[in-house]
Amino acid sequence: MSQRMTLITSPVFIPEARLKTAGNFTTLFGNNNPIALEIGCGIGDFIIQIAQRHPEQNFIAIDIFNQGCRQTCSRIESSGLTNILMMRIEARYLMYQYLRKESLQAIYINCPDPWPKKRQRKRRLLNQNFLDLALYCLQDHGELNFCSDFIDYGESAAELLSGDRRLKNLLPTPYTHYLGDYPISKYMQRFLDLGQPIFLCRYSKKTDLKIDPPQLDKGFRLRWGKGGE
Repeated sequence: MSQRMTLITSPVFIPEARLKTAGNFTTLFGNNNPIALEIGCGIGDFIIQIAQRHPEQNFIAIDIFNQGCRQTCSRIESSGLTNILMMRIEARYLMYQYLRKESLQAIYINCPDPWPKKRQRKRRLLNQNFLDLALYCLQDHGELNFCSDFIDYGESAAELLSGDRRLKNLLPTPYTHYLGDYPISKYMQRFLDLGQPIFLCRYSKKTDLKIDPPQLDKGFRLRWGKGGE
């Protein structure tokens, strides 16, 4: 079923054409503060919490669902926060096309689509190619945070991340169900209230790595829908 598209006119919403004109996010934010990216922001629960805690950082929130983007923009405006910008854009497209080498201080991926059927799992966001792209975009010591409510995805993500020598585990185990001070969205809270665990992985990029320019997955369409739709 196709999405019901609503024109988003919020001042915190960045159509792709505006990013292309500006050239980078530093120009759009108007300062040189470190930048973090949340992939799949839903309706903005997580990004609002973490941006409130870290006014010294800038945050890019992205999602592919028009209505979620609209709601996130409304919540950003209501919060009064000036360190969040919103885009409707696919993560790999954004990172490959517009984010420079070592441009991000952190990446947050919270409960992405698990594509639960075995034949669908190749569609999952977190795989080796995406990890290479993320490491290219992350600064030294930059964090890659991943959480999932789906057991198989949580375990496979932990296996991938813990097995990569370019990453340092920030936890005592490959994953944890103890979220501590990690911001919890309403979506995540629903599972916790049902007694279902959230798998949380937290890793950082090691220093002085030689990261080659990334390659996208074979078959990935570099051209994507306009971010302002």
